[in-house]
Amino acid sequence: MKRLPVVLPLLAALACVATTDQGRSASVQVSFATQAEAASPSRQPSFGAAQVGDTVIGGDTLKYTSVEIVLREVQLKRVETPACSPGGEDDPCEEFQTGPALVSLPLTPGAAQVFALDTVPPATYSEISFEVHKAEGTDSTDLAFLAAHPDFAGISIRIRGTFNGAAFEYTAELDVEQQLMLVPQLVVTRGISTNVTVFVDVAGW
Repeated sequence: MKRLPVVLPLLAALACVATTDQGRSASVQVSFATQAEAASPSRQPSFGAAQVGDTVIGGDTLKYTSVEIVLREVQLKRVETPACSPGGEDDPCEEFQTGPALVSLPLTPGAAQVFALDTVPPATYSEISFEVHKAEGTDSTDLAFLAAHPDFAGISIRIRGTFNGAAFEYTAELDVEQQLMLVPQLVVTRGISTNVTVFVDVAGW
């Protein structure tokens, strides 16, 4: 399976908060949300808000209790950069998170911060990208991740919930890159801390 059937659609939005940091770079917090009001306080995504909870399908009731995703290699693309090349030696994009990290999506209103990118150079960025990754112990970062999360060996996505009251667990073994447009574009300025919230429409899976 080469495409990611459950993580799409996504929407990246952002909000800015002033800080007292006067260094040469800035901090960007990357958060995840499953409810549209957390993704953007100023406007709602055009495809509507996610309603997390019971989903009725032809008389059957599906409910998610946890959604976990393994991510790595977070990148920010400058507006003047044609494309990013994850893992490339001459990649002009800003890469920050190289090791796998387990993301537990919030299934209630609000956003959960996942990464703090503390050395983002001042610039205007148009895209954020990351890899949904299945850790297999092929390098030191995978081995460190699996030591902390041994039940995620060979798994990149795990969903738990109930179907008509009966518990279920779904897992996927996908390795795929996700590229999201930043709306509006992310302007990183010295002395300003910014948050980027990735909205995951789990109600549309």
